[in-house]
Amino acid sequence: MTGSEPLVLVVEDEPQMRRFLRACLHSQGYRLVEAGTGAEAMLLATSHNPELVLLDLGLPDEDGVALTRRLREWSRVPIIVISARGREEDKVSALDAGADDYLTKPFGTSELMALMRVALRRAPTGEGIPPTLSFGTLRIDFSRREVTRNGQTVHLTPIEYKLLSLLAQNAGKVLTHRQILKDVWGPAQTNQAHYVRVHMAELRKKIEADPARPRLLITEPGVGYRLRDQPEG
Repeated sequence: MTGSEPLVLVVEDEPQMRRFLRACLHSQGYRLVEAGTGAEAMLLATSHNPELVLLDLGLPDEDGVALTRRLREWSRVPIIVISARGREEDKVSALDAGADDYLTKPFGTSELMALMRVALRRAPTGEGIPPTLSFGTLRIDFSRREVTRNGQTVHLTPIEYKLLSLLAQNAGKVLTHRQILKDVWGPAQTNQAHYVRVHMAELRKKIEADPARPRLLITEPGVGYRLRDQPEG
C-alpha cells in the first residue's frame, strides 16, 4: 500500500463481521479504521476524515439511523449501511437520514465492492457539478438546460427536467420518494408519492428505449429510484 488508498470507516460491533470486512477491504487495497460504537465512530470520523463509511444499524449505544443524521450535519462522506434489518421501512429510514446505499446481511463480497466503487466514484470532490453528464446515449447539458438522446433533443417539462437532473447528479445512489419530493416539489409535498410515480412514468417514455423495461431509471421497490450510472448494453 502507498497510503493513498481510500480510507474506510467500518462501524460494526460484531467481531466476526468486523473480521470479515477487514479481510475484504485489505484484500482490495483499502485502508480502514474500525469503531464498535456510535461514540467511537464520531470520534474517528472527525479525526481521520474517512472517504467512505460502512455502517451497521444495530450499535450498542446508538441506532445507526441516528448516527447517520449526526454525520450528515457536517459531512457529505458516502455512507453505505450494512444491516441484518431487511424491511423496507428500515431501508427508507436509513436512506432518508442521508445514507447513500443499503446492503442487507448476508451479502457477497463482490456486491459490497461494487457499491463501494459507485459511492467513491460519486463522492463530492469540491469541484461542483460538471457542466454536462452522459449516461449511454443520454446527455444532459446543465448550462443550457438541454437534454439529448442519440443526438436528438428531448423535450422535457420543467418538473421532468428537475427530476432527471436530481437523479443524474446523484447517479448510482438510491433516492427515496421522500427525498425526491422534497427536492423537486418542496417540503410541503413529501407525502405525495404518486407525484413521483406519474412523472417518472412520463420521463421514462421520453428517455428509455423501452419504458416498460427501463435500463436507466431503475425502481427500488418500496424505497425510491436510482439512475444507473453505467447503463447496460
